[in-house]
Order: sequence, then structure tokens, then C-alpha cells
Amino acid sequence: MRALLFLSLLALAVWGLVRYLERTRPQDLPWTPLDLAAPLGRATAWKLASLEGDPAWCRRLLTLDGVKFEAVPDRTTAPGCGWQGAVKLTGSEWSPRGPVLTCPMAAAVTVWQRHVVRPAARKHLASNLTRIDHYGTYSCRTVAGSARQSQHATSNAIDIAAIRTVRGEPISVLRDWNGTPERAAFLRDIHDGACRVFGTVLGPDYNRAHRDHLHFDLANWNFCR
Repeated sequence: MRALLFLSLLALAVWGLVRYLERTRPQDLPWTPLDLAAPLGRATAWKLASLEGDPAWCRRLLTLDGVKFEAVPDRTTAPGCGWQGAVKLTGSEWSPRGPVLTCPMAAAVTVWQRHVVRPAARKHLASNLTRIDHYGTYSCRTVAGSARQSQHATSNAIDIAAIRTVRGEPISVLRDWNGTPERAAFLRDIHDGACRVFGTVLGPDYNRAHRDHLHFDLANWNFCR
């Protein structure tokens, strides 16, 4: 009888905790709907990756959040290369304009931009984001030094080169990763914050090939270097 009473009280306590989290921290629970405007949570990266199975719902989320984009027709360029359910981001903050990404990656970079880059710019640079310089998204190739297909081969990745603020001068990964304390801290914050959003995050401390950019993708593992 005591054991049954204990289990009943434990179940009630767990139920109460879950209901409390659903009201106050839904971003920490994997079964609650993804909200691109919500703060980052323990389940955010998982929810973003899960959008792969529902491109229509993913595009709906982008629309609800006010993201500027255009749907892109599916395309196959070679065996294992091309994209499905992709979108082109048309916002003025992207340079070059119009990066083509899988919809989940577009949602992820939106979350990263809003909840990581903008707060870090205000904190370390006392400024606001105006532009994100990137080296591209799609490239039909394997991972350097291996036979494994790169996430770039399906537009499921992006390489970030620099961030520009209202002050104009870009904060460059190549130049500023070990630059002034403010710039270096800013770049490390946006790198570390990306680890809570993307499946894979690579930067200058990973290897020399990434000395000039931050690589983000939604591969299904948690690898942050």
C-alpha cells in the first residue's frame, strides 16, 4: 500500500512538473510545437531538425514568423546532390542575397540570427545586426578528406564569413576570431550559441580549413568544435 501511495504521489509530482514546463518553458519539451520566436531551449535543435519531415509546415512556420523567403523547386544535380523542400531567403540581411537552404536550415539560421547573433551584438559591440556575409550553402561535394557526403551537397549547411552591424565594418571570422577582446568574444558567443541550434558547428579552432568561417548544418548529431 505504501509503495502504491508513493508511486501515485510521484506520478502526480511529475505530471505537475510537466504541466508547469509546458506553460513556462515549452521550448525545453520535445512534444510542444516549435515557435521560432521563443527563446532557445533544450529541445530547440531537435525540433528544428525534425522539420525535415514536413516541408509544408516548415514553410508555414517561416511565414508566421515573418521571414522573407521564396519556395524553390526540388532539384537533383548529380547522384546524392541537389535539394528538396528548399527555400531561398530573400531578406536584405543576407550577402550574397538569396541563399538557398533546406527549409529546416532556413528556420535554424532564423533562430540563430534572432536569439544568438542579435543579443551578442548588443552585448559585445553595443550595436545592431545589419548583414550576414556567407560563403554559400550548396556545393555538390564530399567532406574534405573523406568519402562522406557533405551537408552542402543538399543545401543543408551554410558557411558564415562575417557579421556587419550598423557601424559598417564587418566582424570577420578570419581577422577577428583572435582580434580585439570585444570582437573575439562576439564571435565566440555566436559560435557557442549556434551549438544550441544546429547539429554540427565548426569554427577556426576545429581545423585550418575553417579559419575564415563558421560552418553550420543540421546533420543528426551534436558536434560542436
